[in-house]
Amino acid sequence: MNNNINHPAVFAKGFIQVFFIVINTYMVSCGSLFGVFITSFGTSLIWSMNVKSIAAGNYVTRLVYASGAAIGSVAGFASGALIIQVLDLVFNF
Repeated sequence: MNNNINHPAVFAKGFIQVFFIVINTYMVSCGSLFGVFITSFGTSLIWSMNVKSIAAGNYVTRLVYASGAAIGSVAGFASGALIIQVLDLVFNF
């Protein structure tokens, strides 16, 4: 077992990953091509950095990652509407 695991970093990885996925889904549903592009790029970039470290982790590490992902999904859902409002205000979508 690896005792050098940085659980706050693992939590943040899960949070950010799913945050971007949920916002991407929201952008798709609103038809925001710019938002879809940015969030798809972010999701892929983050995923490429996460996959190896989480797959090699133990059960506790995976639970921490999943907890971050769950909270990230709620935060992404709550942020989606706000982001669309700002984009609409700034870019008149």
